[in-house]
Amino acid sequence: MLKTALSALHYSGLGSLFAPLTRGQGVIFTLHQVVPDEKRRFDPNGILRVTPQFLDTVVTQVRDAGFDFLSLDDAQKRISGDNGSSRPFACFTFDDGYRDNRVHAHPILKRYGVPYTIYVPTDFPEGRGELWWLVLEEVVRKSPAVIVQMAGAVRNFPCLTTTDKKAAYDAIYWWLRGLPEDRSRQVIRELAAGAEVDIVAICRDLIMTWDEIRALAADPLVTIGAHTCRHYAVARLSAEEARSEISNSIRRVETELGRACRHFSFPYGDKTSAAPRDFQIAADLGVATAVTTRKGLIQGGGRDVLTGLPRVSLNGDYQHGRYVEVLLTGAPFAFWNLFRRERAVAP
Repeated sequence: MLKTALSALHYSGLGSLFAPLTRGQGVIFTLHQVVPDEKRRFDPNGILRVTPQFLDTVVTQVRDAGFDFLSLDDAQKRISGDNGSSRPFACFTFDDGYRDNRVHAHPILKRYGVPYTIYVPTDFPEGRGELWWLVLEEVVRKSPAVIVQMAGAVRNFPCLTTTDKKAAYDAIYWWLRGLPEDRSRQVIRELAAGAEVDIVAICRDLIMTWDEIRALAADPLVTIGAHTCRHYAVARLSAEEARSEISNSIRRVETELGRACRHFSFPYGDKTSAAPRDFQIAADLGVATAVTTRKGLIQGGGRDVLTGLPRVSLNGDYQHGRYVEVLLTGAPFAFWNLFRRERAVAP
C-alpha cells in the first residue's frame, strides 16, 4: 500500500507540485548496512540493508535535485539559522557501526565528496554488542521450532517453512520490543544458547573494531557519533540510566578518537524509544544534534528541535529512484501528518 501511494505521488506529479511547501530545509537519511544484493527467502532484517548500487543512485539523485551535501556540524548551523543559504541540504547517517560501511559505503561517498556520520553503540566495537534482532533472525532460521515463555504462557512457534519463520520472527520481535531492555536481552541470550547461536561472533563479524573506526575517522568527511553503550531504548530506562547510557557512550567515543563527540542517535528512535525527556537529556549533555527515526524532513524551527531530529530511512524494501524522488519532496510526510490530525479530531 505504501509503495502504491509513493508511486502515485511520483507518477501524478503531486509530490513535485507540493515540494515548495513541504520540503522544508533538508533531509537526514538513515542507513544501516550497505552490502551487495543477496537474495534470502527468510530475510526479516532486509529492510536494514541497501546495495552499493542503490546508495550510488541516491547520491547522484540527491545531487541532481539541487541539495547541498552537509556534515551534521554544518547542518546544525543551517537548521539554527546561522547560515543564510536557502538551498535544501542532505546528510547521510549510518547506525551501529557495521564494517560494510567502511568497505562498501565509504568508497562511494568519498568519490562524490559526501560527508557522513556513523553512530556507534560503544559496546559493539569491543565485541560485546548484542545485535539481538540479528541473533533472533539466526535462531529462527536454524530452528525447526522456537519455544518462548511469553506473557505467562509457553508459546511454541513452528519454523518449518519460510511463512512459519516470518510469523515467528515478527511475533517474538515485537513482544521483545515491548519488554524492559534487560529482560529482552536475557530472553535473547536464552534463545541463542538453546539454538547454539554465537552472539559474540555475530557482533565481531559485522561490526568495526575501534582500530577500524579510528582509521575511517581519519578522513575529514567522516564524523563519528554516539549511539548509547548497549543499544538500549533510553525511553524505557529511568532518567538516571538514560543519562548514563548517553553520556558514557559520548565519553567513550571521545576517549577512543581523541576528539569531541558532538552528535548522538537514539537507538530504534521511534516514539516509544526516545521521548522529550530524552531529547532534553541530550541537550543538557551539550550535544549539537541528536537524531530519531521519526519520519520526516527538517522543517526548521531553531535550536530547540536539534536533539529530536527526524530522519528518512533508505529502506531495503524501497530501493528505487522514484521512491527517493517523492520522499525528497516531503509530501508523503505532510499528507501522513494531516491524515493523523484528521483522525485525532474525528468524532
